[in-house]
Amino acid sequence: MNHLKLERSGAVVTVRLHRPHVHNALSSALLGELLDAVRPLEHDPAVGCLVVTGSERAFAAGADIREMAGKSAVEMAAEDYFAAWEEFADLRVPKIAAVNGLALGGGCELAMMCDLVIAGESAVFGQPEIKLGVIPGIGGTQRLTRLIGRARAMDLILTGRTMSAREAGEYGLVSRVVPDDRVLPEALAAAETIASYGRTAVRAARECVDRALETGLRDGLRYERRVFHALFATEDQKEGMTAFLEKRPPNFRGR
Repeated sequence: MNHLKLERSGAVVTVRLHRPHVHNALSSALLGELLDAVRPLEHDPAVGCLVVTGSERAFAAGADIREMAGKSAVEMAAEDYFAAWEEFADLRVPKIAAVNGLALGGGCELAMMCDLVIAGESAVFGQPEIKLGVIPGIGGTQRLTRLIGRARAMDLILTGRTMSAREAGEYGLVSRVVPDDRVLPEALAAAETIASYGRTAVRAARECVDRALETGLRDGLRYERRVFHALFATEDQKEGMTAFLEKRPPNFRGR
């Protein structure tokens, strides 16, 4: 069964989750299709950005509870359940989450795996797993804490409450909040902008920002500086700075 719809426009690929009968719940089959779809894109130099979206009612309402409910602890551990989601999180191609409606549990965690989250005014975020007798398992306790801080993460995870897109924006989980009907156009415009830049510099910038969450300031600054120096070995650096001095648009080639 096809749980995804893919559309490509130039250097931007849109991945639409498509399980409308369960509000795009994240099943193992959906994850398998997602990884099969994005693996080739990771190594395609013509792809500059991914946009991940759902429907008007739901980005993704969570993981597939029906699939998990009957499993034992031994089965979950043996399968290392949810571990494969890290392959998607580790993709080097930039990812934008275009969120309408529900982004709960695994849906919120999927959004946090992306580099930008653009949300509609009616979007709802949360990690309500505590209501099911479990905890977030696809990065919710880790990524959410790093993004919005311990106190706010504790509030959301321990109470299971949801938050509006506006609150998520104020907390730092959401990059931009826009009218509901502007979510996908805004995400596609941002993706096209990112895709217009040199692939090497974009990936290096992503890596440095992520590194800031995982290391101390001094080590992070040193790493950033080394990456900055290394980019002077690329053709895109020469083209970008030459174009600036010549007052013309640059022609980046990802080299």
